[in-house]
Amino acid sequence: MPYANLLVDRDGPIAIVTVNRPKALNAMDQATLRELRAAVEGLDADPGVGVVIVTGAGEKAFVAGADISEMADFGPARAEEHARNGQAAVGAFERAKKPVIAAINGYALGGGLELALACDIRLASDNAQMGLPEVSLGVIPGFGGTQRLARIVGEGRAKELVLTGRRVKADEALAMGLVNKVVPQAQLLEAAKEMARAILANGPVAVRLAKQVIHQGLSTSLETGLLLEEKAFGLAFSTHDQKEGMRAFSEKRKPSWKGE
Repeated sequence: MPYANLLVDRDGPIAIVTVNRPKALNAMDQATLRELRAAVEGLDADPGVGVVIVTGAGEKAFVAGADISEMADFGPARAEEHARNGQAAVGAFERAKKPVIAAINGYALGGGLELALACDIRLASDNAQMGLPEVSLGVIPGFGGTQRLARIVGEGRAKELVLTGRRVKADEALAMGLVNKVVPQAQLLEAAKEMARAILANGPVAVRLAKQVIHQGLSTSLETGLLLEEKAFGLAFSTHDQKEGMRAFSEKRKPSWKGE
């Protein structure tokens, strides 16, 4: 379907979703949030898609945040509704069964960083800057930033970044585990595709199960997480892909995955 604020392209089984509002530094207004959710949910349901990459148009910004002008006159009820809608849109990237890679080119601030935090893997260009500056506007992150950031970089670092509103550059983001890899900006999209191809080389059912178990396990105890892993490990042995993968290993050839 056509989108007003997004570009959706395909490179074989790799889908690339680009937030396309460069004049606004790709800031996410309500319409863009709705489109992002629809796009990722549609691609997740598409059997021809194996990995989704999300990025921003232009060289300056991934997503520079939410649209402040749109929110300035909200009252409490309207603000809660906006946070709920934003969490639903951003959360759709986390809920996707297929892996999602954020290719962070330039600014990823506020809602932009919250979008990246909901992705499975984050790659950054060497000119990237990330932060949650909401407290400087008298509010707090509302699209999941207070929760996901702490789970990724730890409570102390998350509190520092949220309470000061400080931006971090790509090298510091890498050092704290906020991003997985930093590459020159000109190589960012290709690096994301290379990561996607490495994922696509593996059994799609196994990839889906692994993502699901990691995500669910982070929200529960170690004991429960280990039980989830045990069940998913057993379930994998009911699939064609497990038989094919192990047979291909024994026969020293590449497996032919069916995703079932």
